[in-house]
Amino acid sequence: MFLRLMFVLLIALNIAVGAWLLLGQPYSRAGMATDPGVPALRLLSELPEPAASAAPGPLPAPPPASVAKPVAAAKVETPAPAPSCVALGPFTTPEDLRRAREALSGQARRMRSRQEQVNQSHGWWVYLPAMATRAQALARARELAEHHIDDYFVVSSGEQPNTISLGLFKDQGNARKRRAEVIAAGFPAQVTERVETVPEYWLDLVVPGDAGTRWRSRVPRGVEPRRISCF
Repeated sequence: MFLRLMFVLLIALNIAVGAWLLLGQPYSRAGMATDPGVPALRLLSELPEPAASAAPGPLPAPPPASVAKPVAAAKVETPAPAPSCVALGPFTTPEDLRRAREALSGQARRMRSRQEQVNQSHGWWVYLPAMATRAQALARARELAEHHIDDYFVVSSGEQPNTISLGLFKDQGNARKRRAEVIAAGFPAQVTERVETVPEYWLDLVVPGDAGTRWRSRVPRGVEPRRISCF
């Protein structure tokens, strides 16, 4: 009885082992566990690990921001003052002109000397017109004396001989007063300006615009500037 029981247990054990070997391995059976065209189900643990993705390289450095260079302020140059052109004079003598030129040689860009002929007043002359002869002039002079008019002179030579001069006056008013007195006595007195042509000496300068009037201390008194065209 015991042996039969052992035999039965042995047979049952063999059957159990065979069934386990046959049915216990999930992929040992032939055939597909799914319908055709349907991918087989796989556990996540059975899937191959994905290849490690390449480590991302360093991002390209952004282009350096353009730094605006400071723009230097444009240098505004103040234009130099325009030169002045003046004539200094008149000088009385060539020597005065020469000394002034030497004194101003360091202040002028250009210089030139020149001489002009000008009419210069020498006063106002009161007279009686010339008589035809000297005898007539002397007779007229005696008539003046009879009318208590003195200070006369009978011109005997020159450009107006036989003229009776009644005086030379620097002031035109005094000359007119003398003429009026002689006319009141009955004589045809006349008055005219005595003019003589004399030389004048000038110094023309081209000076820098900022020179001002520094030249005044280097020239004689009475010398004045006169603006002229530049040369």
